[in-house]
This record gives sequence, structure tokens and C-alpha cells, in this order.
Amino acid sequence: MREIMGREKVFRFKQFEVLNDRTAMKVGTDGVLLGAWCPVEGASRALDVGTGCGVIALMVAQRNGQVLIDGIDIDEDAIQEARVNFARSPWHERLTAAKRDFNDMDEKERHYDLIVSNPPYFTNGVLPTGGARTVARHTASLSYSQLIEGAARLLTDDGLLALITPTDAHSDIVEASAFASLPVRRVTRVIPVEGAPPKRILWLLSRSGIPYHEETLTIARSDGTFTSEYIALTGAFYLKM
Repeated sequence: MREIMGREKVFRFKQFEVLNDRTAMKVGTDGVLLGAWCPVEGASRALDVGTGCGVIALMVAQRNGQVLIDGIDIDEDAIQEARVNFARSPWHERLTAAKRDFNDMDEKERHYDLIVSNPPYFTNGVLPTGGARTVARHTASLSYSQLIEGAARLLTDDGLLALITPTDAHSDIVEASAFASLPVRRVTRVIPVEGAPPKRILWLLSRSGIPYHEETLTIARSDGTFTSEYIALTGAFYLKM
């Protein structure tokens, strides 16, 4: 199986491997950050919106030994790849992948304790090249407001929505969360290298009474080595940590 896939098409973690040859969006820092950061304790049902190759769902499954996770995506190639990755993982019995549009899910399916998403973020900028990649990364397919409003319908009363966005989406997320009555509870600003401005924001939204908390996370020092906080967050996954 590995010979057929080819080494360059597989991303290997400590407890699982991810084939990401067919999906438009490859394994990247954003997804790994979200999969390692999102709260998973106590969740029994989780939904990964725009699952791609399934890396976030797999990370959630590794961190929570009971949670059942549904991965959905509108791209058929992504779903086929996620199914392969789920089937090859130690947690295959708790993972499902389906071609579905999140916008079509209704309140009858409101039972998720956790919804995670690394959503599309090319809102006003230049569109990426390639049809599948354009769909995967442009908010024409799923806007921030659609994601947050949909999560408000599908989450349990104390359910959590965790997502990662560029920093320039800050006002959009705050406005959409207020409109959907799904308050922002935690904000982590991600700094790629010490001394640089934040480039990403990790968000946690919930109707529960979680106290608001704001913090920063720096990935690397100026000499290129990883910070202790980034190692502590992702060390259970990356092979070389």
C-alpha cells in the first residue's frame, strides 16, 4: 500500500498516517493547530466541517477515546481520501466520512458536542488557481456566518465550535457570533515566529458559561526552532517532536 501511494503523498504522524494526494487542501499547520488545540474532553459526538483528508478528525479521535466523529466535505475526492485514512487508522470504528453540504444540515441533526472546522478564507483576496482548491478555500462555498449560524443550530446546549481563521477575519467572526447568539469564549492568536505579528486566530464559541480567555501562541523562535509551548501542543502528533 505504501509503495502505491508513494512517500511524498503520505504525511506520517506518531499514531496514524494521512494520504493527502487527491484532496485539494493538503495537511498544513492550520489543521494541525486546530486538531491539537480544540477542547475534546467529554465530547461524545463531533463534526468536522470541510474534513479534507480527515487529519483534524483523526487528531480528535486520538485525543478522545470515546467520541464518534463525522467528517463531511463537498468534494468527492476529499471524501474518498478521508475514508481511506479513517479505515487505516486505529479509530476506524468511530470515524465516518460523507459527501455533504454543511448548509443542508438542519436542526433535526442537532446533537453535536463539538464542531471543528478549518474553513475557507479567501474572502476578498485573489482566488487560488485550480477548481477543487478554489472551492475548498473560497467563502463562496461556506462563509464564516454560514458556518457559525449552522453550528448554532447543530450544537447541543453546551456544545463547542472550534475554528481557525486569518487575523483579518476577526471582525467577521465577532459579528457572526453575536448574530447567531453563539458567543466567543476563547481566542488564541498564533504568531508564526517570535517578533512577528499574529497570522492566525484559533476561536472557541459556545452558549455555555465558559469564562472568556485570550492568549497568544508562538510557533517558532527567531532561530527557527520550535517554542516549548508549540511542542507541548503538538508533540503528541508530529514524529520529530
